[in-house]
Amino acid sequence: MSQRAVFIAASVYLVLGLAGGVYFREMTKGTPFESGEGTQLAVLHTHLLTLGFLAMLVVLVLDKVYRLAHSRFFAWFFWVYNAGLVLTVAIMTVHGTMQVLGVPASAAISGIAGLGHITLGAGLVLLLFAINDGLRGRTAPATTID
Repeated sequence: MSQRAVFIAASVYLVLGLAGGVYFREMTKGTPFESGEGTQLAVLHTHLLTLGFLAMLVVLVLDKVYRLAHSRFFAWFFWVYNAGLVLTVAIMTVHGTMQVLGVPASAAISGIAGLGHITLGAGLVLLLFAINDGLRGRTAPATTID
């Protein structure tokens, strides 16, 4: 896993986060959800920007300092975390759209959202393992911060 992959992920989440804000605004025009209350779409773009864009930028900095990419846990973190985030925001989009359209949601929506959050949590634990490897010197040492 390279810094380039993390940068690309951050860039994709930035675009998706901005698009999520536009989707929310356009989807709720002329509906009772115009104020942003009561729909998952209201927080879709903040989830993408915070858990996607900003989190990946923090990981880039941590990798630069601690060489996280050299940890045996880093690739696992990257794929598990991103899978969890994609699942979480996908179900938020579906659920929020259903709310705006007045379609009742089943318990499956909550279950899938829960799986996304559990996967995100597992990814964060893997990140902690990768950071621990960096702190203990189990990765290639950082020479300089360019």
